[in-house]
Amino acid sequence: MSETLIGVGGIAALFFCLVARMPVGMALLVVGFGGIWVIDGQRAGIATMSSETYSAITGYSLSIIPLFVLMGNVAGAAGYSKRLYEAANAWIGRLRGGLASATVVGCAAFAAVSGSSVATAATIGKVALPQMKRFGYADGLATGSVAAGGTLGILIPPSTGFILYAILTEESIGKLFIAGILPGILLSLLFVLVIIVITSLKPSEGPGGPGTTVGQKLLATLRSLPLVGVILVSIGGIYLGVFTPVEAAGVGATLVTAMALGTGAVRLGRVPGILLETVTMTAMLYLIIIGAHVFGPFLALTHIPETLSLELKELGLGPYATLTMILIGYVILGMFFDGLAMLVVTLPVVFPIISGLGFDPIWFGVICVIVIEMGLITPPVGINAFVVKGVASGVPMSTIFRGVLPFWFAMAACLLLLVLFPDIALFLPNQMR
Repeated sequence: MSETLIGVGGIAALFFCLVARMPVGMALLVVGFGGIWVIDGQRAGIATMSSETYSAITGYSLSIIPLFVLMGNVAGAAGYSKRLYEAANAWIGRLRGGLASATVVGCAAFAAVSGSSVATAATIGKVALPQMKRFGYADGLATGSVAAGGTLGILIPPSTGFILYAILTEESIGKLFIAGILPGILLSLLFVLVIIVITSLKPSEGPGGPGTTVGQKLLATLRSLPLVGVILVSIGGIYLGVFTPVEAAGVGATLVTAMALGTGAVRLGRVPGILLETVTMTAMLYLIIIGAHVFGPFLALTHIPETLSLELKELGLGPYATLTMILIGYVILGMFFDGLAMLVVTLPVVFPIISGLGFDPIWFGVICVIVIEMGLITPPVGINAFVVKGVASGVPMSTIFRGVLPFWFAMAACLLLLVLFPDIALFLPNQMR
């Protein structure tokens, strides 16, 4: 059997494992190890697994993961997400569709400390959905705004998607973080625009919320400032060259933890649970990284990436037609597979093609993350939609998926704008010191 056929069989086996709901990291590890064993022998398989396991998780840069995960977990446990939502709600909640727009703004702000779309959707959803239900918002708009707003968690830095992309492609984590800022703001504005259009056409979908006085607005804003300050210090420090991404993660985690414990927002009794949650999430991400480092050499042995690259070049489609094919493939895969798994499996094949076509790797990282976001709200998998279902148990899944559809098109529009105007993603990274 040829190496290419073994590679195709390995990829099919990987997809079967993922469909069977085997943990992503374990599926990558098993298929990668087994494939290397078949092609190069048992000794090579064991050597690759042992060496790659050690080298994959001992890099200094990987310490960014537990630090940012800890920061997000502490902020969520301390109720800082509620303060962010309340501040946005105080300013725009009284407008038509304002509670949904405040949800998107709250998600965007909390995304800057959580790094996780699922955590953002779940945390903000618990605060925002009861409020929207209270004021008569349509179920589709309410759940759709939470599910879509939650996807900002892996676009606005810090982002686990960017960290994984950087590790797989050896690009700068700091530049990827900064590259996500303007696209994150753009996508947030597009989501708000979707809400404005929906509520303009059907005012009953999102009636205005309660008005607030100037004093209430200022108080809500002041209550949110400590966390906003942490965001500005950590992300701004990366941009200005004051901190490395790892140092920024350490500073952010320390400041949020000190605030939460110092103000009594988090009691000491809750600390073990927060740490356990952090270790669990970190272990899951580390396992994915280990699996990727074993699966990558297997793919290299099969020569599939080089073969596909040559085949695409021979088709003569041109850079943008090839990019369009890749993005369509990502959207289709996103309908069935976890976003991080999709990234790990496809990047060894796709990244050499993208680099060969002359596209900027930082820009493509942003594109990849947005496509993953689209998968998070696309049926039948749509993880964020199921997370929202857990919060809004009385709303049918069909209603939630109908509700996210306009926001999906907003993501597609954001992708198009990034392809037409790459500087949206590249302007800030190019200004970094």
